[in-house]
Amino acid sequence: MAVVVITGSSSGFGLQAALAFARNGDTVVATMRDTSRSAALRDAAQSEELAVHIVSLDVTDPGSFSQFAAGTVAEFGAIDVLVNNAGILHPGAFEDLTESRFRQVMETNFFGPMLLSKAVLPQMRAQGSGHIIMMSSLSGIAGLPGDVAYTGSKFALEGASEALRHEVDRWNIRLSLIQAGMYSTQIFPDKDEDVLPEGYPEDSPYRILVETKLRGIYESLKGAFDPAEVGSLMVEIAASDGSQLRWPADAVAATVLQKMFAQDDAERDAFLRGVSGTEWWSEGGEAPADGAAE
Repeated sequence: MAVVVITGSSSGFGLQAALAFARNGDTVVATMRDTSRSAALRDAAQSEELAVHIVSLDVTDPGSFSQFAAGTVAEFGAIDVLVNNAGILHPGAFEDLTESRFRQVMETNFFGPMLLSKAVLPQMRAQGSGHIIMMSSLSGIAGLPGDVAYTGSKFALEGASEALRHEVDRWNIRLSLIQAGMYSTQIFPDKDEDVLPEGYPEDSPYRILVETKLRGIYESLKGAFDPAEVGSLMVEIAASDGSQLRWPADAVAATVLQKMFAQDDAERDAFLRGVSGTEWWSEGGEAPADGAAE
């Protein structure tokens, strides 16, 4: 079975993915920044007698990625599937966000998954196979007010992933994105009356906009989907042939994707390879003669 590395496994999608892959018989390396937060995963795995290897990994520390990848391969023999799940959200209007908050979201949601993928790609190329699953969001295909930092990070992840997909398919490395609607994860902390983040500017001209939006989100969370469904979807994606790039996790996501993208993934792939003249690369062929791809 596959060796699966999952980031952000202390809760939510990451925890459910770790359990789903373990149930599938895969070797699971469940990572999280703070392993003291691993109790929920450990307890769930033990109750089902599942083997899950819990490892510390900070996705905002790219200097540790190469060592982590090498250590994982040395211990388990390969990295067949990388699930880039770890993510954070700092809601707020663009003018109200500090630069440090904006950069923190980008480091965690964009640079973290991309640079960790870069660290495991040499191993995947060497073995001639692999699957990288990026946890994106509907915010990665549709930008809404009060969500600039998170939306920016997910749009960047979507675009970079689509481009990377065409670079690595030559080695049978697949890349997939998941878009999810509203799920009961811990990305939104529990709130009572004040839904705004602590310390939100009292004099912000956008305060009522952000507050209204967040109240709507917290109301929607009462009927949120079960993140276990996404964990199971990740197992399905890992077993797929890689021809599908974007995977909606639920009916809401499917409807939004249908409205935002007129072409299916196969048509989009063919179009992009055609306009870039790179069919030969994806097919494992030789570069055409000068001018032949124009």
